[in-house]
Parts: sequence; C-alpha cells; structure tokens
Amino acid sequence: MSRFLRWTAAVAAALLVAGCGGPSDGGHDEGKGAAGGTGSARKGTANAPASTPPALPSSLASQRPDWHTCKATGDSAAPGDAWRCATLRVPLDWSEPSGTTIGLALMRSRATGSGRIGSLLFNFGGPGGSGLSMMPYYAATVPKLHERYDLVSWDPRGVGASEGVRCRGDRAIEKAERVDATPDTPAEERAYLRDAADFGQGCRKAAGALLAHVSTTDTARDMDLIRQVLGDRTMHYFGISYGTELGGVYAHLFPGRVGRLILDAVVDPTADAVGHAENQTRGFQRALDDYLKSTGQDPRQGSRKIADLLGRLDSEPLRTSSGRRLTQTLAVTGIVVPLYTEAAWPRLTSALDAAEKGDGSPLLALADQYDERDSSGHYGTTSHAQRVISCLDDRQRPTLTETKRLLPEFERISPVFGDFLGWDTAGWCHDWPVPGQYDTPEVSAPGAAPVLLVGNTGDPATPYEGARRMADELGKGVGIELTWKGEGHGAYGSGSDCVDNAVNTYLLEGRAPEDGTVCS
Repeated sequence: MSRFLRWTAAVAAALLVAGCGGPSDGGHDEGKGAAGGTGSARKGTANAPASTPPALPSSLASQRPDWHTCKATGDSAAPGDAWRCATLRVPLDWSEPSGTTIGLALMRSRATGSGRIGSLLFNFGGPGGSGLSMMPYYAATVPKLHERYDLVSWDPRGVGASEGVRCRGDRAIEKAERVDATPDTPAEERAYLRDAADFGQGCRKAAGALLAHVSTTDTARDMDLIRQVLGDRTMHYFGISYGTELGGVYAHLFPGRVGRLILDAVVDPTADAVGHAENQTRGFQRALDDYLKSTGQDPRQGSRKIADLLGRLDSEPLRTSSGRRLTQTLAVTGIVVPLYTEAAWPRLTSALDAAEKGDGSPLLALADQYDERDSSGHYGTTSHAQRVISCLDDRQRPTLTETKRLLPEFERISPVFGDFLGWDTAGWCHDWPVPGQYDTPEVSAPGAAPVLLVGNTGDPATPYEGARRMADELGKGVGIELTWKGEGHGAYGSGSDCVDNAVNTYLLEGRAPEDGTVCS
C-alpha cells in the first residue's frame, strides 16, 4: 500500500521545477510562549501532555547553531554559497527534556537587504516534506521577503536529514504497488490490510522509540526552540498545506510568541481523519471538474469516462515502455499529480489520451513523480515520514466494516477518487504500532497576533473551506481569511498580484487585509 492523496506542497513544486529580539529565558514556561508550551494541542485525547513540561536544560536552551556549508542531501544537490546548514539538538520526548536528544537539520540564508526583520521559518507540507530540499527552490518565489528576512527551514523530526525513517526497501515498495487499494474480494481485502500492517511494523523496526515522538505537537515545540536559538523574540512563519496545521498548533501552544504567521492552502482543523478524506475527495473532484471544463468537456461525462478507464485497469493493467504495468492505483495517483497546479493540466490531457490508446507510460511517469521513484527504481521516503507523523496524530481508526459503510458516500462525492480515498481510511493507519493522539488538532489561540489564512477556491488537496474553519478555530481577531479564486494547491506565488501583495504587506509591514477579502 502506498500513501494516497495526503496533502503535500512538494508535488506542485516538483512539477514546476521538473524587529528581532534576543534569546528568551532558557525555555521556562511562564504561561505563554516558552519552549514548554501552555497546554495540550489535542482535542479529545486521553493522553494529553502535561500543561507545564519541565524546563529545558541549559545545554539545549543556550545552544547556538554551528552554521556550515550545506552538503547535498538525498536526491538534492548542494544549494550553493548563500545557504548555511546546522544541527539543532532537541528532546526526543518533550515531557523529559533532560533525557535523550535527537538532531534536527536546519538551513538558513541571511537577509539580502537592509532593514532586517528577523527569521522567517518555512514548512512546505506533507507531513513529511523536507525543508532542506524545498527551501532553496522556493526562495526564488520570495525575493522581496528574502531582502528583509533570513529564510529558514528544517527537516522536521522523522523527516530526511532529521532522523528520517525508511519503513521498507525499494523492492518491497514496488511489490506493494501491485496490492489492490480498492479491494473487491475478501482475498484482496486481506492482502490490502496485511500490507498496511506490514508497513507499520517496518516503521516500528526502523524508527524504534522515535515512532511515538514525531507528532505535530512535538514539532511545534521544536519550532519554538528553533525560534529561541535563532534569537527571535517572536515567531515569523510561512506554513503551506500541512504546514498550516502545524502553524495552528504552534499558535495554540505559544500564542504570546506569535509574530507574523502566513498559512497558505489551509487544512481544516475541524475535520477528523475521515473528514479529511472526504474533504480531499470533494477537492480533487472539484479540481477535476474545472480541468474538464477547461478542455470543453462536460464534467459529469468526463469523470465517468475516466472512472470507466480506471475500472478496466482494475482487471487489466496497461503496458508501459518501462516494462512495468500501470495499475488502477498508480493511474489514480498519476491523475492526481497534475491537479496540484493548473500549469500541469496539459500533461494530464496527454496522459489520459495515451492511456485510452493503450499506453500507460505517461500516467506511470506522473505516479512515479508523486512516489519519488527514480529511473533506477529507488524510492524517496516522504511517504514514510508522512505516514508515521499522521498516524501518530490521528486517533481515528475506521474498521473494515466501518469503511465499507462509508464507501457509498465517498463514491457519491467522486466517481473517480471516492473509492480510493474511502478505502484509504481503513488502510492508512491499520494496526499501527502506536496509538493516535487526537481526533482533531487544537488550534485556538486567544490573544495571539493576527494570523493570515490564504484559501484557494480551486485547491484540490486542502479545499478552501478549511481557511474559514481555521479562522473560526483560531478565534475572533486572530484568524484573518483571504480568498483567491484560482486553481491549484496554494495561492501565494501562483500568479495573483492581489494575493502576493497582501501576504508581502503583512510580512514586511505588519498590515493585514480585512477579514474576508477576496482576490479574483
């Protein structure tokens, strides 16, 4: 089983690319903002962390990064002389900060102009996306911000160069691709759930004790230590996709430390695991409808044609030029990828046309891009980190029976994506080795500075309704919603001067737009 349609900013990027204060008081929690936090970021959890964790030892609270020339990481080349990297030590278990520590890989490029404001920390989504891989590419999108901010990103715990987790090898991943992700028979159901359980056991063996300490709350606490060691009095942050949930949890834990926060492609914090799957089913179908309209097709008829193609692939996968077969699951993944950005819609047209003619190669190439598979058959680990983080966060674990009851509603929402995302609710965290921590994240942040939320009406992965719900959950006077009537995952840097100017004005001048502003 592979990850499926979890939100990620890296997909769109891959398509397009292929007042500062002194350090705080050492991490003591005095009600707001220190590295220990103000309380639980968990709604409905039975094992919430203590409201006042122990103080950090001075060895962590007073550490200063040893910045050095960045090296190549994973499949990414060294980013060049403008970037410096360092390792930050953080507690493995934030409830025992004097115990075992792990290393977080940081990256920074100093502000290029005068009037430096401070550090601007980026998270690009996933969960599981590598900041070290993404930040140098994304810097070209934010040259105005780079003039006055140090651009900073990191690989969160469990990701990439920060204790990254690989749950299974390349051969096992390729074998798992042949498991039917929309099982039709009892035998296929058993194989599907057996593969899911096997993946979880692989993660347990690979991650060990870390598996229980990669939650969004853990990473939010890490963020505040990053802020502290960088010498910033408040947190200036740009979160995209899952990074918006992370930003909301940070604001809840540290409302007094919130500086200028931008959350783009906003996750709905009121949705549980099933709710997120339903949201994405609706969002991807909405994006597919818009794509079909752009080609002159009726969305209902066009969707039915694609669903019929997928039905044929369920029993007879297509040949490809590589010798591998395009399965139904890989085809759906390939269809999803171009929906992340409108600029890639022509690739979807050519890939669907080829599939109808019996050639699965273009759709397979798109699926491989999503799954980070290179020409040698090596797979990346974003999906592994994504799963270990989300399965620690999400307490909801639908059973096989419960999922079967959900399927008709998923299929009603989308004939193309519903079956896959519906089944995903049963398989994603099936028989996971550690319990999930919450049903929905706590993001209320009374007293925090305004947080600017950017929603895109055509966003497939994080439907735009999530921005309003995040604003409401953050609280009156905190969440400010900006809507863009556009296409693709995320709004900033996607061609709207209105959006870019609003975001830049807030980050550079501290002036937010009126709540409810719409950019056409």
